[in-house]
Amino acid sequence: MTAKIAYADVEAGTELPAQTFPVTRATLVRYAGASGDFNPIHWNEKFAVGVGLPDVIAHGMFTMAEAIRVVTDWAGDPAAVVEYGVRFTKPVVVPNDGVGAVIEVTAKVGAKLDDHLVRVDLTATSAGQKVLGMSRAVVRLA
Repeated sequence: MTAKIAYADVEAGTELPAQTFPVTRATLVRYAGASGDFNPIHWNEKFAVGVGLPDVIAHGMFTMAEAIRVVTDWAGDPAAVVEYGVRFTKPVVVPNDGVGAVIEVTAKVGAKLDDHLVRVDLTATSAGQKVLGMSRAVVRLA
């Protein structure tokens, strides 16, 4: 498979469709099972608060994975992402209130590179706070 977006059709500043991703405690339990990361800060409120967190928090890698979905959905092929990195700036706090949290992700083409590559800059927030910093992906377009 290859990206469905043509390199010639984008410019620096091209915005990707924004997305929101709900996160509940059940989401975190499923992710823990899939990833093998059963750290109690991700599912046990008493433990999380006991170590100084405001509540249970989402796994950083889960947050990172949700954010890149904006890019893979836009490109049309997850294999089009050739590089991806973030800095974890704030945790996604997931209360046990039946609603949970929401991760909001926006992205835009930050630069056109050589060889049909573009750099996509992402912004991920939850509860009004930036949860990922320096979130960038390099994507090979058609």
